[in-house]
Amino acid sequence: MWRQEMNSFEIYKEMSDGIQAIYRSRLLTEILLSLNEGSRKLSQLREITGSTSQVIIPKLRKLEADRLIEMKGREYFLTPAGKVVALEVADSFITFWTINKFKHFWLRHYLEGIPGPLLKEIGCLYESEVLKDKGMKILNVYNNQLKIIKEADHIYGISSVVTSGYADSIFERVKEGIPVELIISLHVAEELNQSPYLEKVEALKDYENFKLIVMDQDIKVGLIVTDKHLSLSLYKNGNVEYDISTGLFSSDSKAIEWGERFFWYCKGRQSS
Repeated sequence: MWRQEMNSFEIYKEMSDGIQAIYRSRLLTEILLSLNEGSRKLSQLREITGSTSQVIIPKLRKLEADRLIEMKGREYFLTPAGKVVALEVADSFITFWTINKFKHFWLRHYLEGIPGPLLKEIGCLYESEVLKDKGMKILNVYNNQLKIIKEADHIYGISSVVTSGYADSIFERVKEGIPVELIISLHVAEELNQSPYLEKVEALKDYENFKLIVMDQDIKVGLIVTDKHLSLSLYKNGNVEYDISTGLFSSDSKAIEWGERFFWYCKGRQSS
C-alpha cells in the first residue's frame, strides 16, 4: 500500500536533523552558498569563511557523506543534488531578506492580490525600493509611474484603477508605436466605456501594437513592467482601498523578469 502523502510539517519532522544541520551551522551554509557560485579550493573556502582547515574539513566530509558535494582534483563541487539544495538555501535567505527589507510595505498591504506562484518568488524583488508620497513629494509614486511609461520601449500592465493621466500616457505611447498590453478588471472596463476614456479607447482599436484584455475576475494589484522598470502597487489591508501613495519600484533585471512572469501568468489564466 502506498504511504499517504506527507505534508510539509511531517517532512520537516522526518528530515529535521539534516535540515537543521545546514541552517544551524554557519559553515555548512557558507560552504553551500559559496559552491553554488562555482567550484572552490580549500584555501578559497578558508578565505571566504574566515575559518581554519581544521574546522572546515569536518564540514566538508559531512557534505560529502550526504552526497551534496564532491572533490575533483583539488577543488570542491556541488553534486546535482547539492546544487538543488544550495539553490533552495540561497532562495530561502533571499526571500526572508526581501520580506524583512520591505516588511512595512508587505504588512500594510493586501498580498493576496499577488498569485501564489509569484509570491513564492518574491525574493526576486530584493533589489527594489519603496517610494511614498511624503511632505513636498505629493504624487511621487504617480509621477514615477508616468516616467516609467514615458521611458519604455514596451509596456505590460495590470490595473484595477484608471486615471486620466495614465490613460493619456498610454494613449501617447501607443500612437508612437510602442507595444502595449494591458490587463484590466471588469469595473475598469466599465469606466473605459464612458467619457473621457471612451474616445481614446475607440481611437486605439486600429493600432496593432495595442492589446486590451478584460479579466472576468477581480484584480487587487497594480503592475507596470517595461523593458527597463517595474512598478508594483497593492491594495491596503482590508482589501478595499487601492494605495496610490506607496509603491515598490525596481530597475533590476530579476525584478523585471518577475513582473513579466506575473503579467503572463494572469494573461494565461484569462486565456485558459
